[in-house]
Amino acid sequence: MTITSSRWLAALLGLAAVLAVGCSSLKTPATADVAVSKAAVDNAASAGGVQYAPVEMMAARDKMVLANKAMADKDYKLARELAAQAEVDAKLAQSKANSAKAQAAAKALQDDIRVLRTELERNN
Repeated sequence: MTITSSRWLAALLGLAAVLAVGCSSLKTPATADVAVSKAAVDNAASAGGVQYAPVEMMAARDKMVLANKAMADKDYKLARELAAQAEVDAKLAQSKANSAKAQAAAKALQDDIRVLRTELERNN
């Protein structure tokens, strides 16, 4: 084997290794993206997203189902896209739930303040 053919063979093997690593890495990020999105959906649900943002929660859950199906079909690009969309929907649901809870707490506090003021005025 000559030096030139040895270099070509080494370059070809190197290229094959890079391609193999590149192709195999497509599954890992999709799996991670789907897992992160599932955690976001779970967090939104536990924050009250189902009660306070049912439309967004339904959208997030539906997209997670589709992302899992895309993973099963080995369509990792679609799985990543759907997982990202599900995560955004879940974060919106969680934000709406947190906002609704904060508004309810503020209203309760205002009601308590009103009752205290009434009591103070009655005692004076």
